[in-house]
Amino acid sequence: GQAGRSVFVGNIPYNATEEQLEDIFRAVGQVVSFRLVKNSDTGQPKGFGFCEFRDAQTAESAIRNLNNTEMNGRMLRIDYASNIGE
Repeated sequence: GQAGRSVFVGNIPYNATEEQLEDIFRAVGQVVSFRLVKNSDTGQPKGFGFCEFRDAQTAESAIRNLNNTEMNGRMLRIDYASNIGE
């Protein structure tokens, strides 16, 4: 399933775009999609999202190599999406 291929991304700066985040994650491999989670009422980003990679190895590599990557002064927190639950 896609469980092993998706990672949870937290502590995202509020001015970050999905495109900018995809660029960061492309450093480790092929990104299938990046989804910023938004407040359903206001449409404002909630500061976290999910990145789906082509395979589980790439997701693992993202967690290993990109956790605590700085973006606009904040440190991204990256973990397996299955650890968080949606």
